[in-house]
Amino acid sequence: MYNPASFAEHDVSTLHAFLRRHSFATLVCSGEGGLVASHLPLLLDAQAGRLGHLLGHMARANPQWRQVEGEVLAIFQGPHTYISPSWYEEPGMVPTWNYIAVHAYGTWQLVDHRAEVLEILQHAVAFYEGPRPEPWTMDLQGERLEGLLRSIVGFRIEISRLEGKWKLSQNHPEERRRKVIRGLRQQTDDDSQQIAAMMEQRLPGAVE
Repeated sequence: MYNPASFAEHDVSTLHAFLRRHSFATLVCSGEGGLVASHLPLLLDAQAGRLGHLLGHMARANPQWRQVEGEVLAIFQGPHTYISPSWYEEPGMVPTWNYIAVHAYGTWQLVDHRAEVLEILQHAVAFYEGPRPEPWTMDLQGERLEGLLRSIVGFRIEISRLEGKWKLSQNHPEERRRKVIRGLRQQTDDDSQQIAAMMEQRLPGAVE
């Protein structure tokens, strides 16, 4: 992706933390008729490989898994929001958009063995249900479980490259960034508040 140096995030631990927090991704590959994309939760196994593996599953009826060739791209998107030029309080400024995104490139590996697919499912349930006060447990048995497993395929992606973009007005002077933060703080949506907080964390003197 287009990623000027002022916006680029290279720290692997920061990128991994983002993948865990914003795990719903767009998986893109080259298929028989061109590009193919699916929207899926992908879970990070940070201990596998050099940059980690992504684990996921999709419906067996989804043709994408039969068409994967070569490298795949998983796009993870975080908070994003419009930036009004009026907040700069300066003439000649233009609108923009602040956002966080990570691109994970890697090699697709199909997982179609029953035990491994079940393990991927159990991992996903534990990850998403764990924080809930009364977690649901996957206690399916017999034909209900076997029917579920037959209806999906699992996969892993060995990450070969990570690109992180934290577009948070770093290309503007501190005073101008503070004005943008004040403007965002006056908005009522969650994305604006999250972007404002992230911008504050990158101001000079901010406490990590």
